[in-house]
Amino acid sequence: MSISASVLNFDLKKTAVSNRLKGLWRMMSGFRWHYLGATLSLGVAALAKTSTYLLLSYFVDHYFGNGTRPVALPLIALGFVGLAMVEGGFSFLSGRLTAQTAEGITRRLRNYLFDHIQHLTYTYHDKTQTGELIQRCTSDVDAVRRFFADQAIGVGRIILLFTINFVAILNLHPRLGLVSIIAVPFVVVTSAFFFRRVSKAYQAFQEQDAILTTTLQENLSGVRVVKAFARQAFEKEKFERENWEKFLRGKKLTRMHSLFWPASDILCGAQLMVGYIVGALMVIHGEITIGTFLAYLGLVGWIIWPMRNLGRLIVQTSTGMVSFGRVSDIIKQEREPLDEGETLPAADLRGELTFENVGFHYEEGSPVLQEISFHCRPGQAVALLGSTGSGKTTLVNLLPRFYEYTSGRILLDGVELKRYSRRYLRQQIGIVEQEPFLFSRTIKENITYGVGRDVPQAEIEAAAKAAAIHDVILAFPDGYDTLVGEKGVTLSGGQKQRVAIARTLLKNPRILILDDSTSSVDTETEAEIRDALDTLMRNRTTFIIAHRIQSIMNADLILVLDKGRVVQRGVHEELVAQDGIYRQIYEIQTRIEAELEKEITNAS
Repeated sequence: MSISASVLNFDLKKTAVSNRLKGLWRMMSGFRWHYLGATLSLGVAALAKTSTYLLLSYFVDHYFGNGTRPVALPLIALGFVGLAMVEGGFSFLSGRLTAQTAEGITRRLRNYLFDHIQHLTYTYHDKTQTGELIQRCTSDVDAVRRFFADQAIGVGRIILLFTINFVAILNLHPRLGLVSIIAVPFVVVTSAFFFRRVSKAYQAFQEQDAILTTTLQENLSGVRVVKAFARQAFEKEKFERENWEKFLRGKKLTRMHSLFWPASDILCGAQLMVGYIVGALMVIHGEITIGTFLAYLGLVGWIIWPMRNLGRLIVQTSTGMVSFGRVSDIIKQEREPLDEGETLPAADLRGELTFENVGFHYEEGSPVLQEISFHCRPGQAVALLGSTGSGKTTLVNLLPRFYEYTSGRILLDGVELKRYSRRYLRQQIGIVEQEPFLFSRTIKENITYGVGRDVPQAEIEAAAKAAAIHDVILAFPDGYDTLVGEKGVTLSGGQKQRVAIARTLLKNPRILILDDSTSSVDTETEAEIRDALDTLMRNRTTFIIAHRIQSIMNADLILVLDKGRVVQRGVHEELVAQDGIYRQIYEIQTRIEAELEKEITNAS
C-alpha cells in the first residue's frame, strides 16, 4: 500500500494537543471503518457482558428468592452460554480489527517516513544526526503503533463500557447509579495533573534515548578506528555516561507512573467500597433484592475499571502524543523537489559550464563561496586545489543542486542551472568520492546501482574492464555475485574505488566529479585507478578535487581556492611560473618526493 504526502504531510504545532489529535485522526485515513467496526464490536461485547449480570440478577431473584420461575433453567443456562459466546466472539473481532488498524497505519507510516527521508534536502541531513533519525523511525513509530493498538481503541472501549453499565445500574436503582460515579471527577483531575508531567518526562527520556542510539551507531560505524587506537575504554565510558543519563530520566518517568497508579487505585478502591456498603445497606433495608445487589457488584466493577483505565490512557496517551510530535517534526520538513524545472534539452547534454559571480552561504553572513567566475568548455577537465575549508567540495555540490547558490548564476549549455530539474541533473552527473560507499549487496548490484534498469552482463563486464577491476572480480569464488560486506569491507580501498568507477562508467554521465579519488591508496593502486579515471574522463566535462599537484597537472583549467575565493587560475605551467599558493604547494610536494626518493635510493 502506498501513501501520498497529502495524507501525512500536514502542519502541526509542537505544543498543541488538539492539532496532534487531528493529525492522528487524519493518519487513520483508509482505516476508519476498521476502527468503527472495532468500536461497535466492543459495544456488542459490552452489552453481552452487561446482559450476563442482568440475567444473573433475574436468575437469583426467581430461583432463590420468593419469585416465580417463568423461564426454564436450561434456557437460562443457554442464555449464559450464548452471552459468553457473543462477548468472546465480538471481543475477538474487535481485537482483530484493532490490530489491522494499528499495524496497517504503522506500516504505511514507516514506508512514508523512509520515502520522505530519502527526499529531504542535504542541508537537513547535514544538521540531523543519523542516530536521531533511526530512533524516531523505530522507537517513536512503535509508540504511535501502541497508541492506535491500545489507547485509541481504549477510549471507545471505556466510553461504551461506562455508558452501558452506568445506564444498566440506573435502571437497577437510580441511587446506586449516582453513588457509582462519585470518584469520576477526582480520577479525571488526577489524570490531568499527571498528563503534563509525564509528557515532559517522556520527551526528555526519548531525547536521551536518541543520544544513546547515536552514540551506539557511531561506535559501531567506527569500530575499526576504535580498535586501531585501542580506545575501547574511552568509548565504554562515553556509552556508560549517556546510558546513566537515560537511566536517570527513565527512573523519573517510572516514578511518575508509580505515583499515578496508587493514587488512581486508592480512588477507585474507595469508590468500590462506598458502592458495596451502600448496596449492602439497601439490601438490608429491603430497597433492592439480592439478585439486584449481585448484578450491581458485577456492573460497578465495569464502571470502576473504565475509570481507572481512563486515567491510565490519559497518562499513556501523553507518550503517544510526544512520539507523534517527534515523528511529525520529520514529516513537516520540506521535501527536495526532484522534478521541479522547466528545461530539458532535446539533444544530449554537451556539458558546457559557466560560473558568473557565484556565491553561497549556509548561514546568512558567513559566505562559503564568493564571486566565483570561470568558463568550462564541453569535455574539459577543471581542477580545484586549495586547503581544507576553502570551498572546493561546496562548489562541485552546486552542480547537482545538492545546495542552491545564493548569488550570481551558473549556466549549463547556456541555460540557468536552476531551470533544470534536480533529477535530470543527477542523472547526467557522476560522482566518484574519496571514500566510495558500497552497499551490503553483490558486486554486480553495486555496479548497476546508479542505472535503475536491468543491465546485460556484457555491459557490466565492459564497465568493470574499463575500471580495471574485472580480473579482480573473477578471482573471487562467486565472481560478480560475491557479496560485499558492510561498507565494502570485503574489498580493499583500491578495489572499492574501482568498483565505484565502474558504477559511474555504467551510468555514462556527461559531467563527472572526482572528489580526491586517489588520495587514500598506495602509489601502485593510484596508478591503476588513474588509468581507469583517464578512461572515465574521456569526452566528459570533469571536475577534479585534489591535494596532489601530480593529480591535476594535465587539467585544462586549474582553480586555486582560498577562503571561498578563486585566487589563482590557469594551467600547470602558468601557475608554477607565478608567485602564489600553487607554486608553494608544488615546491613543497616536489621537495618531499625528492627526499623520499633519495631515502629509498640510499636504503637500497
